[in-house]
Amino acid sequence: MKKILIASSNADKVKEIRTLVSDLKEYEIISPADFGIFPVVEENGFTLEENSLIKAKAFHKVFGYPVISDDTGLFTDALNGEPGVYSARYAGLDADYTDNYKKLLINLNEVSGPNRKANFKSVICYLTEGDEYNFFEGICNGSIIRDPKGGNGFGYDPVFIPDGFNKTFAELTEEEKNKISHRGNALRKLKEFLING
Repeated sequence: MKKILIASSNADKVKEIRTLVSDLKEYEIISPADFGIFPVVEENGFTLEENSLIKAKAFHKVFGYPVISDDTGLFTDALNGEPGVYSARYAGLDADYTDNYKKLLINLNEVSGPNRKANFKSVICYLTEGDEYNFFEGICNGSIIRDPKGGNGFGYDPVFIPDGFNKTFAELTEEEKNKISHRGNALRKLKEFLING
């Protein structure tokens, strides 16, 4: 069985990716937690593509396995794309999920409903032993509400309502979210690539 490493120390992200690719029966999906090693990588790229590749190369160097690396951003129209590539550290390097979405809500406080459009974008980098890599992109459009709702998910999920729904990502079940999410869309493209070789 082929092994692929998820290049992330974020347990929530690892769980979501594992769930989304669980039907790839030829592959065993492993993570840094399986080794008790958690590399710290400086994500100093200016795009999601750059950051996902930086992480993929760094984790591949440590573990030696083919790597799935993800970088995701929430892009809001009214704030010229903020927080974007800085989504995970929007409120500072030591910020948690709540700190980040609270800062976003404060910055959008004067923005009215129709102008609170946003989209989640994920870029998956799949890097193999030969240092060859491919990118797979997924996008989910929606809008930012004023008050967080829901206890599921992570990150900005409590304040993001995907288009066509009246619930936030954090109010949807894991299965409902995975069908429409940015990361789900990107990983489905990766799965197609792996299956068709």
